[in-house]
Amino acid sequence: MRETLTLGGERVVCDERGVLFFPDLSLLAVSDLHLEKGSSFARRGALLPPYDTAATLARLGAIVAEYAPRMVVSLGDSFHDGGGAERMPDIFRRQVEALAAGRDWFWIAGNHDPDAPAGLPGDSVRELTIGALSFRHEPSSTIVDGEIAGHLHPCARIVQRGRSVRRRCFASDGHRIVMPAFGSYTGSLNVLDHAYAALFRWERFFAYMLGRDRVFAIARPMLRPG
Repeated sequence: MRETLTLGGERVVCDERGVLFFPDLSLLAVSDLHLEKGSSFARRGALLPPYDTAATLARLGAIVAEYAPRMVVSLGDSFHDGGGAERMPDIFRRQVEALAAGRDWFWIAGNHDPDAPAGLPGDSVRELTIGALSFRHEPSSTIVDGEIAGHLHPCARIVQRGRSVRRRCFASDGHRIVMPAFGSYTGSLNVLDHAYAALFRWERFFAYMLGRDRVFAIARPMLRPG
């Protein structure tokens, strides 16, 4: 079961795979793909299994096939570094081209990839405004209604019946949403960390934790650090 919220006057579906879908706009948002992270680490002598781009694009491809959106917005850090698009093997470049074919595709600049991805389709922008919604990589430092951002890789932790559960999550107070990282090699930061302190109206806050086949809405009093 997926959670449907209203943000900036638009319905938005929180999908358990870590994407947002705006049905009335036919818009799919995804954040922090960090494509080619494995090859980025390899260049610095830290070897990781080189399967992250393949796994991330396979998951994204299945979601795009299901929703068939007219527009896709990738909320920054789509590549792990500025040279990631150039290093990406041709087989993956063709996959991205196929995903973008016939729809509007926006690459929002991130701190890891501030420039347009070389040779790939789509428009590169600093941020994107659609009606009352604003899409950007890093959350604004003050509370902004209708903002969808990434960057912080939110997760949440709860303890029930002595069992600790920690999962990636959408972080929202109904006014803005910070999206979880989608990439295969991405870490996460607990929503109780000080980095989130000024971003939300905490009396209205929920962590929408990603389960195997559903999203769980967890209120602030149930959350635990760590």
